[in-house]
Amino acid sequence: MALTKTPICDFGKKAKDFKLKSINNELISLEDIKGVNGTLIMFICNHCPYVKAIIEDLVEDCKKLKSDGINSVAIMSNDTKNYPEDSFENMIKFSKDNKFEELNYLIDDTQEIAKKYGAVCTPDFFGYNKNLELQYRGRIRELKNLKPIRDGQSDLKLAMQMIAKTQKGPLEQIPSMGCNIKWIN
Repeated sequence: MALTKTPICDFGKKAKDFKLKSINNELISLEDIKGVNGTLIMFICNHCPYVKAIIEDLVEDCKKLKSDGINSVAIMSNDTKNYPEDSFENMIKFSKDNKFEELNYLIDDTQEIAKKYGAVCTPDFFGYNKNLELQYRGRIRELKNLKPIRDGQSDLKLAMQMIAKTQKGPLEQIPSMGCNIKWIN
């Protein structure tokens, strides 16, 4: 596990199209999940301790953001051969265990989409406005010893709500950090 931080937000960069298999065996595209006021695309996995630390908050934020017209999708791009905890079957279990009701969970088994987006770690958040222009590439909230610090609302939720209202993200963003994406050799 190599701790990796996300790069600075490249404001205005357009979202890349995709068509990936969901845990419900449906092909889901960017157009299918686009929200009327914004879209949150995140790269997560099942086994990362950073994802496990924030998953409860993340699921709660996605539920709240849905009412603001923001749709969310999670993409799992890790090498499943060398990291079997991230297998498609385990993605289904992980989503059920964590109540992914407002969150589509997709597999990027070729890693093409993670590369197109420039994803570097899990979790890695990409917050887009209604025109699919990148406005947020920060953290969900502060972690201390892999425990969320819950003094106030999450950075991610506040940023996405700001994007829904103004179509612009906050100028100051604290990078997300987590385990590096497990690339296929």
